[in-house]
Amino acid sequence: MLPSVAVLAQEDAPKAKADKIKTGWNIGGLPAVSWSTDLGFQYGLIINLFNYGDGSIYPKYRHNLYAEVSRYTKGSGINRFFYDSKYLIPNVRLTADVSYLTDKLYDFYGFNGYEAVYNNAWDNDKADDYRSRAFYKYDRKLFRVTSDFQGKLSDERIGWVAGFGVYRFWIDTVDIARLNKGKSSNLLPPVGGGLLQRYADWGIIPTDELHGGLITYIKAGGVFDTRDNEPNPMRGMWTEVVLNYAPSFLGAGKSASHAKLSVVHRQYFTLVPEVLSLVYRLAYQGTLWGHCPFYMQPNLATLYPVAAVSEGLGGAKSIRGLLRNRVVGDGIAYGNLELRWKFWRFHLFNQNFYLSLNAFADAGQVVQRVKAMDSVFEPLGDAAADYYKRNAEGLHATWGLGLRIVMNQNFVVAVDHGRTINEQDGKAGTYIGLNFLF
Repeated sequence: MLPSVAVLAQEDAPKAKADKIKTGWNIGGLPAVSWSTDLGFQYGLIINLFNYGDGSIYPKYRHNLYAEVSRYTKGSGINRFFYDSKYLIPNVRLTADVSYLTDKLYDFYGFNGYEAVYNNAWDNDKADDYRSRAFYKYDRKLFRVTSDFQGKLSDERIGWVAGFGVYRFWIDTVDIARLNKGKSSNLLPPVGGGLLQRYADWGIIPTDELHGGLITYIKAGGVFDTRDNEPNPMRGMWTEVVLNYAPSFLGAGKSASHAKLSVVHRQYFTLVPEVLSLVYRLAYQGTLWGHCPFYMQPNLATLYPVAAVSEGLGGAKSIRGLLRNRVVGDGIAYGNLELRWKFWRFHLFNQNFYLSLNAFADAGQVVQRVKAMDSVFEPLGDAAADYYKRNAEGLHATWGLGLRIVMNQNFVVAVDHGRTINEQDGKAGTYIGLNFLF
């Protein structure tokens, strides 16, 4: 599938000698095209505009506007607008996102990683034990508005962060009739409900959460940033610490009020100047207090949304190759290691291009468990084996290769293919979108 992303800003990058200085508005765009067996054909358009002013700041820009409208023939869709600038508000960087996202087959594999058993035959229509391709799915609609503000302290490497995010979720069962339309092999309805409905019936998920709700986050934190180039740094560090608090008086209610702490550290090492770099990312996100609703648990807090959704762990922007949302808990930790090789620079249509190959290894796991599962499954003993395996959680790891096509150092077309090590995590995943992972 083709996930939409927000292209990151450019910071203090040395101008490549061969680069042609860009001025005014420059456009990057591509059709949103993909195919999914259950979602159908994706069609639409992605447009990314950069304003470089008089060119004196190139490859940094004054304004970055991103828009996507795309649809799947079975009903899912992306409607998104993103804006990023240091110049709209003096001495403050504004990053804003407004999106309406629909997903007819949103993934749900339970909580606590390997403690939630994944039966890969249940959603494989060629397996003898097939139940339904919708067993680990539900229908989700999300309207989201986020806005983050950043400023610098006296030390330019250190900055403050403040912002807010409004998330409105609508949750429902999969529309089996619509997804079966025109198919020779029916997507069977899950007998007794899919996994989400069973979690609700067992009391793991409170009934007042089952159909979604409203969550409003207030954000505050700090950033340490010494990168030489944001889209693909060759050296430096980028660390952010952000507290996200959802107070009851802003829509969450007493039952869903909670706070999460997100810590993300990234570092970049030059092996061959302007050609080869080694980079890594280490991250933690945990619940400090309160109860986070199940529909908000997959959300990964970030100051720069690098996709239409930043969720997981598992998928294009967290652990590539892993089943989407395979690793969900009250607290998670993950890491990525990449070797990036810029192997060809050239000019085309009066634009600056380079191609980059990357080899990567990704991993993560739950470090703070959702405890509600214990009281339900432990009394059942062996009868719970299809759904629960106590203390089974461990490291979920993948590896893979990728390609980047980069125009004017800011517009990045990305292709990644990741493969899993444990069959409980699926087999592999291929992703076409925009941008480096971090």
